Amino acid sequence: MNISQLKYSDLKKLLDQGQLTCVDIVKYYLSQIEAHNSKLNAFLEVYASEALEKADQIDLKFQAGTAGELAGLVIGIKDLLCFEAHHSYAGSKILHSFKSTFSATAVQRLLDQDAIVIGRQNCDEFGMGSTNENSAFGPVLNFKNTAHVAGGSSGGSAVAVQANMCHISLGTDTGGSIRMPAAFCGVMGLKPTYGRVSRWGLIAYASSFDTIGPMARHVDDLALVLKYIAGADGQDSTVISMSEFSDKKPSTGKRIAYIKEMAEHPSLQADIKIAFFERLEQLKTKGYEIIPVDFPFVDALLPTYYILTTAEASSNLSRFDGVKFGHRTSVATKDLLDMYKKTRDEAFGEEVKRRIMLGTFVLSADYYDAYYTKAQKVRRLIKEFTQGLLVENDFLVSPTTSATAYRLGEKTLDPLQMYLGDLFTVQANVAGLPAISIPMGEDTQSMPMGFQIMADVFQEEAMLNLAKELV
Repeated sequence: MNISQLKYSDLKKLLDQGQLTCVDIVKYYLSQIEAHNSKLNAFLEVYASEALEKADQIDLKFQAGTAGELAGLVIGIKDLLCFEAHHSYAGSKILHSFKSTFSATAVQRLLDQDAIVIGRQNCDEFGMGSTNENSAFGPVLNFKNTAHVAGGSSGGSAVAVQANMCHISLGTDTGGSIRMPAAFCGVMGLKPTYGRVSRWGLIAYASSFDTIGPMARHVDDLALVLKYIAGADGQDSTVISMSEFSDKKPSTGKRIAYIKEMAEHPSLQADIKIAFFERLEQLKTKGYEIIPVDFPFVDALLPTYYILTTAEASSNLSRFDGVKFGHRTSVATKDLLDMYKKTRDEAFGEEVKRRIMLGTFVLSADYYDAYYTKAQKVRRLIKEFTQGLLVENDFLVSPTTSATAYRLGEKTLDPLQMYLGDLFTVQANVAGLPAISIPMGEDTQSMPMGFQIMADVFQEEAMLNLAKELV
């Protein structure tokens, strides 16, 4: 039995009936990790003995009738998420040897329901990248074809689900870091509404963009995990209680819009464009009205996103200085400032340094108004225009990415080309809206393609219902 292909609800029935044990499930996933991880580099650390011990304890709970709602659900967590008494490196040398003293709220809520964490997953350093080649621990390779990247920054999380090494992964999405690797790997990835899931315990890249979300094979599993990780948290003041949006009932409308400038973008791979319009025709046969719309801010999406996120990164990453935790230079230094410089130069990767430098520049006194302030104004315009489209329409759809998974090393020599790959995903983060990527078949080279759905705030249920109709 290939248990990784089952929805969790079906797996739970087998557990309830005694046809399967949690130990059986963990052993299966450990065997998959042993078979594949050495060549894919998806997991940085595997908690084999700990996961088996936890599984044994939960099996006893099943016998006693006290097992949690997610008992036996095997999850992997991105290296940006804290897990008490376990390493959290954020894909970086600068956090070498760091162990967290607490668990991220999203992780803890799954543990409270008897989910089992099987390991820590590779990612681009501090979530900065679209290919998962920027990790200090080497790139993650695509299980479909190891000559290709997994996508980033949650590449390890996507590949772990793709290669059946865990049932669910928890990733993070700042500008598409869940949806892009999901598309590249042929799995599903959900970015919730900003403020729906607590960021407590997430090592920050850009705090007003970062979102935690699940990756899975089934829509139902995404919905189930979201149910437990979402909700108010006293540790994160940006979490918005659903009670504040009690009038936001799931949309049942049939109006779907797509942005003409994106569907006709010159960077869009021909196979993806064909598959995208085929999906639109499929939706028409299901009674949906498909409406092309104009979006005047397409060219402003990436500059706005990168100016604001690098500014926030410059501030957030200032805490990694070699004083409190993680790496500290062993080279002799003349004073505290010299120690800061040497530590950060040794332990930060090139992409992280690039973004810190850019963020520091746009926050500098001479350029703050010219760049940062202006980007904040444009962000507001993008958000208002996008929400206006979602007042008139129920969903916005697009390809998730303009191309299928790049070949290894293809984008690393020209970072601007890598940044352009985020064009279709950053809109949801800039506007704080929920979005999901679902599989859309394969291109002529047999590489997965993704279809993206975006909805208004707190319309995840409606978005997931639409996704079900397409998979």
